[in-house]
Amino acid sequence: MSLDWIVPAERIQKLPPYVFARLDELKAKAREQGLDLIDLGMGNPDGATPQPVVEAAIAALQNPANHGYPPFEGTASFRTSITNWYHRRYGVTLDPDSEALPLLGSKEGLTHLAIAYINPGDLVLVPSPAYPAHFRGPAIAGGKIHSLILKPENDWLIDLGAIPDDVAQSAKMLYFNYPSNPTAATAPREFFEEIVAFARKHEIILVHDLCYAELAFDGYQPTSLLEIPGAKEIGVEFHTLSKTYNMAGWRVGFVVGNRHIIQGLRTLKTNLDYGIFAALQTAAETALQLPDVYLHEVQQRYRTRRDFLIQELGKLGWDVPKTKATMYLWVPCPPGMGSTDFAMNVLQQTGVVVTPGNAFGIAGEGYVRISLIADCDRLGEAMRRFTQAGIRYQPEAVVSGSL
Repeated sequence: MSLDWIVPAERIQKLPPYVFARLDELKAKAREQGLDLIDLGMGNPDGATPQPVVEAAIAALQNPANHGYPPFEGTASFRTSITNWYHRRYGVTLDPDSEALPLLGSKEGLTHLAIAYINPGDLVLVPSPAYPAHFRGPAIAGGKIHSLILKPENDWLIDLGAIPDDVAQSAKMLYFNYPSNPTAATAPREFFEEIVAFARKHEIILVHDLCYAELAFDGYQPTSLLEIPGAKEIGVEFHTLSKTYNMAGWRVGFVVGNRHIIQGLRTLKTNLDYGIFAALQTAAETALQLPDVYLHEVQQRYRTRRDFLIQELGKLGWDVPKTKATMYLWVPCPPGMGSTDFAMNVLQQTGVVVTPGNAFGIAGEGYVRISLIADCDRLGEAMRRFTQAGIRYQPEAVVSGSL
């Protein structure tokens, strides 16, 4: 019996292959061949979840009251912890009953927000390169995506002045993300003021992804969109516990901001899921209340790795700017090589996994993202393998051989 009548919806067929899924396939094959992989591909933090968080989860698991369905909008205590965290970090006052919503990780919320608000054909402004959920969510919703090309000469910031007036007037939503995944770029407060003014002028919903709020270095403090006067009238901000607290697998995130925008997302989610397991929400409360000494330890860990890897890449010809935030380096491919070819060749020749920049959109071509998710000994081993394989950056000439 032929099964060619079992056809996915067009919204699925139109999606390009998800590069991380493809990388997983290649990594599995490499492991089968006995390769010692050094996986610097995904933004998957290494190390254990903080012990106080684990202990809070264990205690909550032992409470039968947590084993039923949680409230759709999350527990009141977790929502209060979220709004208290925002007030402590940014001086932003939020109503925990209407301006904060727990999520099954920020990726889920970013994607479902598009489904809640974007009709087929609606225009969505999305930077390129960007975290894939920023453009895949609108694509699944049937939106028409207008890519805002980010350039190194503009420090990977959105050039609002380059957006045509007719495009701005037609746009319904704008996704953005600073500190940025994948470029690690940061934006000054003045940029946030400009983008709020732009969105208010053109009546565009602003969606800011602040997943790397606390992974900042050298005295830099990221800006929250909600610090900007008027931002809460037209925008929301997403956050996750995955990165800072080594809780990627726990799937806990949240969105804060405009109550009407959040209500639309909540309405959709009541038809899709029952929210986060209550015991995990209790653990997440503990994470948000950890003393700053823990945050400083995490920042020091990534800062040390950043400095080490930039130094080692420099010995191989790369001049990588010192990032102020995130857990990534955004590294140009050797001239003459595309992102996918470079990443795949590096994997095959060295067993080191990096992410091709084109996974983050058309403007990511020519770069790879390297995650700082291994200690300096493993990062050093990765660079020794690069050296042995002859992988270098030579700006004036195409690298010889297969690389």
